[in-house]
Amino acid sequence: MIVAGLGCRRGTSADDVEAALILACSKAGIDLSSIDALATGTIKEDEPGILRLATRLNLPLHIVRDDELREAAPLTQTVSRHSLAKTSSPSLSEATALAGVGGPATLLVARVIAAGATCALARSRTVP
Repeated sequence: MIVAGLGCRRGTSADDVEAALILACSKAGIDLSSIDALATGTIKEDEPGILRLATRLNLPLHIVRDDELREAAPLTQTVSRHSLAKTSSPSLSEATALAGVGGPATLLVARVIAAGATCALARSRTVP
């Protein structure tokens, strides 16, 4: 399972959020159709661009709680002071991608930034 964690500035369009998703997929060397779900934090649960993108792509949107963000934080790779101030997570997109998998996960692509949006990709991993 591959989950795209998303963040954005308030009012970012679905097209701009999708641009970040496409950039992350390109960096991972995967097609957009490989994405199984989208995820974001409660701070962005009503963000129109993210909601519209989930509908457009017909993908489930997981809303990650703050305690789940904190739990995923040690696995993130980048630090955003803005994200830390607003969410207590070093990277909203990375933490939501990791938590959105719903089990052991690895980052495929650390946070990328495009057109006012961020995206990170995480993949489920099997535990030996």
